[in-house]
Amino acid sequence: MILILNILWFILGGFLSGLGWLLAALVMAITIIGLPWARSCFTLAMFSFWPFGRDVVSRKDLTGRDDLGTGTLGLIGNVIWFVLCGWWLALWHIAAAVTLGITIIGIPFALQHLKLALASLLPVGKTVVDYDMIDRSRSAGRGSMPPAPPPPARSGNA
Repeated sequence: MILILNILWFILGGFLSGLGWLLAALVMAITIIGLPWARSCFTLAMFSFWPFGRDVVSRKDLTGRDDLGTGTLGLIGNVIWFVLCGWWLALWHIAAAVTLGITIIGIPFALQHLKLALASLLPVGKTVVDYDMIDRSRSAGRGSMPPAPPPPARSGNA
């Protein structure tokens, strides 16, 4: 079902949404001072092309530790992002969500646009993961990845 939804999403506007995010990533990279945001734009572009079965989560929640994007510098980066372009990207995704949400068939697509709207407000310090990765992380304990399986036992002479 996720594959079908992703294909429909891609055909019915996900391709254009992803191209918009790639354009934003290119513009940010060209300006040099926008490089910290270019990575976030690229990540969200890939998410925008194929959003079903994945979600945007904080890297701190996923790994259980702070990094450059989840600390104070990430907060400053998110504030600058919000002022420069986050609010209008979110507005575009909300408008698309309202338009799609009017029809019953468009509701799943509207929910994906709302996810993108939230992600476009504060993208620094976030990452895109599959739902099964989130489930494994939660089952292992909040903020930690599941432990690696033990190596296979060896038998005989080594």
